[in-house]
Amino acid sequence: MDNPTSPAVAAPAEAEAYCVKCKGKRKMVSAEITTVKNGKNALKGKCEVCGTTMMKFLGGKKEAAPAVETAQ
Repeated sequence: MDNPTSPAVAAPAEAEAYCVKCKGKRKMVSAEITTVKNGKNALKGKCEVCGTTMMKFLGGKKEAAPAVETAQ
């Protein structure tokens, strides 16, 4: 499911992630950085061996929400 508000950005050429079908770490082809529903960045691509879609979550959120102070 693509998020139309956040365009995908090209990922590094040497992206690796765990393939659940091959049960091992594999290189990703056509990898791109995308933002998932909860706001976190993830790398999405295809396994070079079997072609299954792979996801690798990257650290941190795209943009942190500003802290709100409560008046007492």
